[in-house]
Amino acid sequence: MLSPLRDILQPTRYIMRGSAHAFRRPALSNDSFRAVMYRTVRCPRRFRSSMARRTVETPAAKVHEQLLAKLNRHRTLSPADSAALSRLEPRVQNFSRKADIVRQGDNPDTAVFVVEGMLGRYHTLAGGDRQYLSFHIAGDLPDIQSLFLTSMDHSLCAMDRAKIALLPHEQLIEIMRRRPTICFAFWRLTLADAAIFRQAITNLGSRPAVARLAHFFCEQTVRARQNEVADGMSCDLPLSQEELGQAMGLSVVSVNRTMQLLRRQGFVEFRGQRLTIKNWGKLAAVGGFDPSYLYDAE
Repeated sequence: MLSPLRDILQPTRYIMRGSAHAFRRPALSNDSFRAVMYRTVRCPRRFRSSMARRTVETPAAKVHEQLLAKLNRHRTLSPADSAALSRLEPRVQNFSRKADIVRQGDNPDTAVFVVEGMLGRYHTLAGGDRQYLSFHIAGDLPDIQSLFLTSMDHSLCAMDRAKIALLPHEQLIEIMRRRPTICFAFWRLTLADAAIFRQAITNLGSRPAVARLAHFFCEQTVRARQNEVADGMSCDLPLSQEELGQAMGLSVVSVNRTMQLLRRQGFVEFRGQRLTIKNWGKLAAVGGFDPSYLYDAE
């Protein structure tokens, strides 16, 4: 089990009027804005002592912490690098299931970072059907390539209720210019993403249905453990059988039969859109799974 993340960024103190307006950036300089966010809002004296003991984490602070943890697994960042990342100004948004975040043909000026939930990258076929290309969980950057590609060649949607942070391209590029180590970390992250794509091509093109699903379940579990959003050998998998079929190149009937087989053999269990691996060794053997392509810390 991976060790939990350390508290990298100090949380803000409790702020009255904890609505979205309390965290909306005012027309202040960066330094002034941070000063406002990190002090206790003035309030009647009788409330100050109790409020001083309560702390909350702003959406931006959580994004900075998750992003820093992700990049640190690909390149060790210095305190100066961490400080540069903390100056990013993410825009946090919630999306409902199946809502598109980016569509094919869009020209985005922000990169998507997954804070909570799962996103799916997909192509839309001529008949309206979908081919899911990959799935992304909390801690992932599914479209960092949009920094340098003028038009999106795929769409990105929420597979369940998801929270994302939109990172402005201009700020990311400026940070990469000034901090080469951060640039190398992002570069390595995209190379690791490409390795998952290569494995997906092999999985769809060379493995039978049962091995295909077994390999996918192993991959999702390892990635969830790497991103510290798994509970032992259990992780969220909010995909319908139709969506699994659209990702694995299988009919709904084939997906149903294969999942029943894996259940009967005691390899996996599904409850409430949650996957639990009951026998890792046998499931990995059936799927021919070798996690070496999931490049984590080395």
